[in-house]
This record gives sequence, structure tokens and C-alpha cells, in this order.
Amino acid sequence: MTNKGYAVPEALVSTQWVAENLNNPNVRLVESNEDTLLYAQGHIPSAVHIDWAKDLNDQVRRDYLSKEAFEQLMAANGISNDTTVVFYGDKNNWWAAYAFWVFKLFGHKDVRLMDGGRLKWGAESREMTREVPSYPQGTYKAQARTDYKIRAFRDQVLAHVNQSGPLVDVRSPGEFSGELLHMPNYPQEGALRGGHIPGARNIPWARAANEDGTFKSADDLRVIYEQEQGFNSDQDVIAYCRIGERSSHTWFVLTYLLGYPSVRNYDGSWTEWGNSVGVPIEK
Repeated sequence: MTNKGYAVPEALVSTQWVAENLNNPNVRLVESNEDTLLYAQGHIPSAVHIDWAKDLNDQVRRDYLSKEAFEQLMAANGISNDTTVVFYGDKNNWWAAYAFWVFKLFGHKDVRLMDGGRLKWGAESREMTREVPSYPQGTYKAQARTDYKIRAFRDQVLAHVNQSGPLVDVRSPGEFSGELLHMPNYPQEGALRGGHIPGARNIPWARAANEDGTFKSADDLRVIYEQEQGFNSDQDVIAYCRIGERSSHTWFVLTYLLGYPSVRNYDGSWTEWGNSVGVPIEK
């Protein structure tokens, strides 16, 4: 696809690239949506479905699936360690970026996003199907989760705040200000307090996307993150939202499109922070 000045342009593929690789045995196309019912209503031919809630999360404790469960999920979808995995989904690839981030926690090497997601594929009137593909069982060996590299925990965020480290809050302005405890018509995680983490700057995640769902150019992204809000690639940046899904999108933008070497996603996000006893909050 056309390089729009991105640091890692190969992290994105175009809809045309996907159309040309639908039958490529070395590529596994994966749909991951906020609306987990969308896949059954129609998806790109050859795409498998990974449910962010059921497949990627532990069903008892609040954490991601184990190394062994990840290996089983990969094998069941015909994914091996050397498979190129291409994610796409609804809401400008919001949840596709979340799945991408989880795959990186387990060290999968070749993970990409289809630029524009379901929106762009549909706008181009490309083929959709309800047929669910079946692939031979894969063989997969995952590494131990590398949480420390791209994931931040509450106590690490608290230390980051105490050191005046940069944070980006990617929620809506209403959530950031504390006026809204949650976004209407979205799943509610039950935060008891509104507001934001002290020192955080508010850049709603969707500002990184164009109207057609594709990502803005690197120059346009630098205006948003650097000229408007003062971030730069020398910083250790932590991104957060409500449960780490919207901030995964921003993590992708900063890491792969702008080339920031040290960006962590705080997936506990406001659901954890807004319910924690004794942590500082600003409104």
C-alpha cells in the first residue's frame, strides 16, 4: 500500500492486498469486532473470527488468556508461528487493534491491520460471505507474555504519575472531564469516580482515523500528537481508556505509524483507576 510516511508501513495492508491474498496459505485473515455478532452476518471470505471477550480474555479473573490457551486458540484457527496474521474489524479497527496488541503480548512476529477495516471493505462493495472457513490444525509455540514491554499495570502508572511521565487519555472529552462516567450505548464497566489520571492529555482515539476508516498520514498524526499536545518519540508514553481497547488503537498509532519506541497500554484503564482506593484523580 502507499506509504503515508509511517515508521513501520508493513504493519498495514490495503483492502486490495487482502483481496489478492484471500487464498494465500501463509496468511490468516482475522475479524475482531466490538459487535461480536457482525461476523455471522457477513465477513470477508477466508476470514476466521476471534471474539475479544470470549477468546482473548480469561473467563474467571480479569486478565488475558494463558500461554497454553493462546497456543490452543492459534492451533484451532490454523495459525502457526510463521503465519502472517491480518486483523480487521468494525469501528475503524478499534477492536482489531486490541487483538493485534494481545497477539504482540505473546510475541507473534508478523501481525498487521487491514487499513480501513470493515467500513472500507464494504464501501468498495467487495465480496462478503456467511460461510465459516475451516483450516488444518496449526502448530504453535507461544513465548511467555511480554507484559513489561507494552503493558502497564496500576502501580506502574502511579509511579509514572509521580514522576510526571506523559499519559494520553484516549476517551471522549466528557469522560476525560468527569462529566460522563461512561459513554452512552457502550458496555459499562462500573467506574465509581469520573475524571482522568493527573497529568494526562486528552486525544480521543478516533482522531487518528479518516472518514473512510483508514489511518491519517504520519504528518497529520504528528500535528495531533506532537504539535497540539507536545508528545515526542523520546518519551515513555502510557495510553489508557476504560478497559484498554480504545487505547490499543492509539498504542498502534504511536508505535507503528509514528515509531515511538516506548509506548505501553494501561489495560486496567479507567475501570480500574476510577474504582481504586486512594489513587489521585483530576476533573
